[in-house]
Amino acid sequence: MTKADPHDPQVAILRDRLSRLSQASLRINESLDLNIVLQQVVDSARSLTGARYGGITTLNESGRLQDIVTSGLTPESHQALLDLPEEEGLRLFEFLSTHPEPLRLRDFSAHARSLGLTYDFMQVGAFLGTPICHHGTHVGHFYLTEKADGRAFTDEDEEILGMFAAQAALALANARRHRNEQRARADLEALIDTSPVGVAVFDAPSGKLVSINREASRIVGDLLMPGYSLEQLLEVLTFRRADGREVSLEELPLAQVLSTGETVRAEEIVVQIPDGRSVTTLVNVTPIYSEGGAVESVVATVQDMTPQEKLERLRAEFLGMVSHELRVPLTSIKGAITSLLASSTVLDPVEMRQFYRIIDHQADRMRDLISDLLDVTRIETGSLSVAPEPTDVASLVDEARNTFLSGGGRNTIEIDLPSDLPWIMADRRRIVQVLNNLLSNAARYSEASAAIRLTAVREDFYVGISVADEGRGVPADVLPHLFRKFSPVASEHGERETQGTGLGLAICKGIVEAHGGRVWADSDGPGLGTKFTFTVPVVEESPSVSVPETARQTKSSRAPQGPNGSILVVDDDPHTLKYVRDALANAGYVPIVTADPGEVAPLIKASKPQLILLDVVLPGTDGIKLMEDILEVDQVPVILLSGYGRDEIIARAFEGGASDYVVKPFSPTELVARIQATLRQQADPDRAEPDQPYVLGDLTINYEERRVTVAGCRVRLTAKEYQLLYELSVGRGQVLTHEVLLRRIWGLYSDGDSRLVRTLVKRLRRTLGDDANDPRYIFTEPGVGYRIGTAEKREEGASEA
Repeated sequence: MTKADPHDPQVAILRDRLSRLSQASLRINESLDLNIVLQQVVDSARSLTGARYGGITTLNESGRLQDIVTSGLTPESHQALLDLPEEEGLRLFEFLSTHPEPLRLRDFSAHARSLGLTYDFMQVGAFLGTPICHHGTHVGHFYLTEKADGRAFTDEDEEILGMFAAQAALALANARRHRNEQRARADLEALIDTSPVGVAVFDAPSGKLVSINREASRIVGDLLMPGYSLEQLLEVLTFRRADGREVSLEELPLAQVLSTGETVRAEEIVVQIPDGRSVTTLVNVTPIYSEGGAVESVVATVQDMTPQEKLERLRAEFLGMVSHELRVPLTSIKGAITSLLASSTVLDPVEMRQFYRIIDHQADRMRDLISDLLDVTRIETGSLSVAPEPTDVASLVDEARNTFLSGGGRNTIEIDLPSDLPWIMADRRRIVQVLNNLLSNAARYSEASAAIRLTAVREDFYVGISVADEGRGVPADVLPHLFRKFSPVASEHGERETQGTGLGLAICKGIVEAHGGRVWADSDGPGLGTKFTFTVPVVEESPSVSVPETARQTKSSRAPQGPNGSILVVDDDPHTLKYVRDALANAGYVPIVTADPGEVAPLIKASKPQLILLDVVLPGTDGIKLMEDILEVDQVPVILLSGYGRDEIIARAFEGGASDYVVKPFSPTELVARIQATLRQQADPDRAEPDQPYVLGDLTINYEERRVTVAGCRVRLTAKEYQLLYELSVGRGQVLTHEVLLRRIWGLYSDGDSRLVRTLVKRLRRTLGDDANDPRYIFTEPGVGYRIGTAEKREEGASEA
């Protein structure tokens, strides 16, 4: 064999290549950064092969293009490659990646054009490419283009490219493994650091603290003494174990304690510092052994037992409170029964009734307390059941209001509900329970003279119902804890309740969430009141209450029968019925009361009442609709009673024919005065009814028949519309002021709101087909009132009412 001549040029070239390849490999292995490694790989391959350009494309785990690293390209050309349209880029990538073996071409651009690929930014001649594979998986592609000397790539170039492709594959695999390990480590560290359980890792041989998470730092930090570091604090801690043994790190170094390799499982250990402060913890300790069996490190998990101790204390206090709450009514019941049974003399019936009332009231208290306890149990076990059905919000609110007032509530309830609220899917009994709890809670923290406001609003697919008080308010840091069980703030404001169980808000939360809604509280701070809001889903297709535009009117021949006349009272609240019945009886009227809307028609026919007092919200029906049905067959005056003071509700009531509208609560004096004014209005002796019909153009009013026609067609008017037209027509051109119309149409006790007049004029004009901008019948005197035209002269009108 002939020995190679060391001075042979070919040998020198091979040695130079081997040296440069070795140096390149060393540079490549100096970094773990994938981008740096790939850049060095492509730069080295391009240098050793004499290529002008080089590039590496990498694939992600799903086989899609992930990144492109280039060498030799200008920044503009590199960006143009990155900005290739998705379709063209995909075709180029598919072309490069479909070759499982190295690909060597003399003219890449010509070959690409033959395949229908054209790239104006890059004219490429010689091309050498090879796939990058790792354990049989295609992870990228390596390519070189344009030899610097203009020649084609050689077998030696292909061999060099293959060697660098193998290094690139290994770099890719290592980088991905390193990245996955870093990600897993970061996830684990984040999980440990945010864990609600404290975690500390110690080096066993030295006793040094290696790492500690956020919760462990908090627990130890609460014991930290001024001027002490965390490591110094560890040296003075004393640990009292469950069996009474104490371990002081001053006497027994931590390294010695840790070297024993003792495993601790869920043991309560009291950690104490020299100044007497301590914290009870639940500790788990696990030693980590080296391959030689020595304790290498120790992992300790620490759980602060302070919240648990607080919860146990609250539960104990709660049980004591419940026992007291049950004992008080039981004592009252026992005392009343003993008095009834042991009395040596016959008790007066009044005294007996009082004892019975005590028994009844205290039994109700016990029943309510037991119901609350059962509800809490059902909520905790997830067995609280609700039976939602389409329900009117107004009826729920009215029922809750009546229950609150009948239970002794002294606050005024201001109700403000939009007239277009949709029906909701609600378990009637449960939602009324929520409202009662919120009303009672508001009353407890408000002055007796303060109003409680109850509102509702549509919120997308829910109706939000709110109860707002003007009481003490709630600090911002307390608001998130209001609905917790066994908490001092469970009833609001962070103060311990002197009465009640404090479970009301927790029960509200459970009931609302069982309906698919949510509940929250808002407060601007102490002294500024609190607002509780909960949501209930709306019915997909809400039932609607039909409100006729007009009601058939008949001439009234009814006149008041003096102080002994009868008045029908319709209300589903027994306390309201009793209150109104007593007021009417004291005023000399004969009250006829009922809570059933179905009994109204028979009672009217049988008793012929002079007037009807009608609640706006009744079970199963709408009070305004019931009033319109009554006025269809009998022109008896109706006064509506309601807890709603909203303008549109009042306007709708008057438009439907109500003689008056009284907002609860009201005094007996006010109620009787309004009744007397309405009855006087029905028999006004001041004006004689005209004998002849009134004719103005196409408009004819037949007073005898109470019949109104326009162009020969009869027009249906409500009672108030007809009365307005009557008042204007009998004046025959005289201007009637807002005050006069309010007095004549709505009674002497009107609140003077001229909006009622303007609204009624607009409705009457619309019914008659009269244009406010060019009127034929009703004319406006701006700032004064209204008049009607005369048959003798056609007049021009003024502005809209």
